[in-house]
Amino acid sequence: MSLIWDMEIDFLIIGQGLAGTAMGYLLQKEGYRILVFDTPDQNQSSRIAAGLYNPVTGRKMVKTWLGEVLFPHIEPFYKELEAQTGKKFLNSEKIYRPFLSVEEQNEWMGHSSDPEIQRFVEAIFTESQYKELKDPFGGVLLKMAGWLNINELLESMSSYFGERVVFENFEEDKLKKTSAGWEYKGIHSKNLVYCSGLGAMKSRFFSFLPFAPVKGEILEVKQDFFPDYIVNRGVFRVPLENGTIRVGSTYTWHDLDQGPTDSAKKELLEKLEELVKVGVSEVTSHKYGIRPATKDRKPFLGKHPTDQSVYIFNGFGAKGVSLVPYFSLMMRDFILHSKPLLKEVDISRYFKYI
Repeated sequence: MSLIWDMEIDFLIIGQGLAGTAMGYLLQKEGYRILVFDTPDQNQSSRIAAGLYNPVTGRKMVKTWLGEVLFPHIEPFYKELEAQTGKKFLNSEKIYRPFLSVEEQNEWMGHSSDPEIQRFVEAIFTESQYKELKDPFGGVLLKMAGWLNINELLESMSSYFGERVVFENFEEDKLKKTSAGWEYKGIHSKNLVYCSGLGAMKSRFFSFLPFAPVKGEILEVKQDFFPDYIVNRGVFRVPLENGTIRVGSTYTWHDLDQGPTDSAKKELLEKLEELVKVGVSEVTSHKYGIRPATKDRKPFLGKHPTDQSVYIFNGFGAKGVSLVPYFSLMMRDFILHSKPLLKEVDISRYFKYI
């Protein structure tokens, strides 16, 4: 659509990835006038991400940070967006994590009595669950898990916002401070909210924040094995509705400017082979994204130290699907009701570096 001129709004939101979508929805729900700038044709990490939400992560299989707080919000939040749009993009599915040794199996038998872990455990197995899987020591089946079709969500919410989304690059050099807030190409906004992923690194307001971009690559393959859960160990393996399997993801802090790489493809296929006995008949898709991760792996929430009407809601990295529902509610309450942010995510932790 063309730019709307002479508009009075409360919040100008830069970026309609997961973060911008959540903030736009919550602020509009509270009755505030919003406008979102977005460029969906760019290689945005939200549109490439696999969309997994998994309460137990990492090589050591530990509870994800704040999992007991974050995960009860995930499905209700996305189901609310489904109800608003009439579309389905949330896929609640269990995740199976094979054990690598008897020692790990025994350790998890002990974990089962820990209330913080127990809430996420559906079952613990001590023997292989499928002849096609390489899981001789069994594994743990996790609940409160699944994956989000992020592209479907973003497209659906873009339609939901309608004329409140402008598909155009936001040119910060054309932004002017006014007595009432900000003026941008005839748009008058009381507040700015930066949800633009790595684009915020180039902003005059937030270039001081230590982003640590991470490149991730994922494949979609044909493989004749369709268990009734996601398998995740070394790589995740998500059966899609069209009969293909999504496999990911790599993590690299180097070669950020390159597109999909043969080395990443080889790495993913080798890890998949370590997990599943059935061969891959075809690789149908190979994509990459640059995640807006942060130096301390905690997101960036807060208000600019001097420009009091400029906010950031950003830096969610690879776990945006899990983090955004809870923290968008926290950010809404911070903006509208001055409720304090969790110290671990408040950008004030970096004000000493300005």
